[in-house]
Amino acid sequence: MILCCGEALIDMIPEPLAMSSASGADGFVPHSGGAIFNTAIALGRLNAPVAMMTGLSNDLFGQQLYDDLAKSKVDTSYLVRQDRPTTLAFVQLTDGHASYQFYDENTAGRMLTVEDMPAVPDEVKALYFGGISLASEPCGDAYAGFLEQAPEDCLIMIDPNIRPSFIEDEDRYRARLAKMMSLATIVKTSDEDLLWLSGQSVSLDQAIKDLLAAGPSVVILTEGSKGATAYLQNGTQVRVAANKVDVVDTVGAGDTFNAGVLCMLSRLDHLSRAALNTAGTDVIEEALRFGAKVAAVTVSRAGANPPWAQEL
Repeated sequence: MILCCGEALIDMIPEPLAMSSASGADGFVPHSGGAIFNTAIALGRLNAPVAMMTGLSNDLFGQQLYDDLAKSKVDTSYLVRQDRPTTLAFVQLTDGHASYQFYDENTAGRMLTVEDMPAVPDEVKALYFGGISLASEPCGDAYAGFLEQAPEDCLIMIDPNIRPSFIEDEDRYRARLAKMMSLATIVKTSDEDLLWLSGQSVSLDQAIKDLLAAGPSVVILTEGSKGATAYLQNGTQVRVAANKVDVVDTVGAGDTFNAGVLCMLSRLDHLSRAALNTAGTDVIEEALRFGAKVAAVTVSRAGANPPWAQEL
């Protein structure tokens, strides 16, 4: 099983108001989202064995998130239900690219603590982390502590998915993220995230070398329409092109890509640290290609709406 650990929130997406569309006015419609939630949903729809662990509200938005997880075949038995509000992210779309304004004070997701975390279940073969849940406290420390207790052979994938405007204490966030990535098997990062992590003081190539030196077996760099490249510890690079599609928006693209990679590694029986460390380039390439394939479907339609297996 793949256990996705991190935020589930409500994206408030602007849509034209029917009564005032002539004036160009928009309203906001609640859509289930969050980087980790999106990846869990995508994995469930691809028929991968997946569960989600997060702090989930008992309010109406929390129930919406719960129902959507269940509909997409995500195991909900590791959710921590709380009588706190749901995190809201108001989305602004500019030329198909999303920017966010978060409302996250005292929410069920943010207030998750180390004491709320169980031991890593025996059936879990891979852990997936990332997103804004690693930038906030106390939940960031809770997820970091959960990662540290993972069994030695558990595959750990992290996608920082950095939102600079969300970070309150940059030094603490950088330290937490550095420690977690040093324990990871796979770190997936966009070119923008990598530049932020490196402080923009070095080239992308040097930033990747520095990240590999910190501990991960594989670093995956995604560059939108330019495709994705995996960098291995032995110096090998595996590059795949992006699938050509008409892009509606990019919401959830990276999250779906990550799900595709993890799903294919599971299908190829490489969902462990040892298996990935000995994997040939053919395994890595197949995982990247599948990630690109499922991400292409997501960007071809509005919002974070990953494909079901039968759509592929």
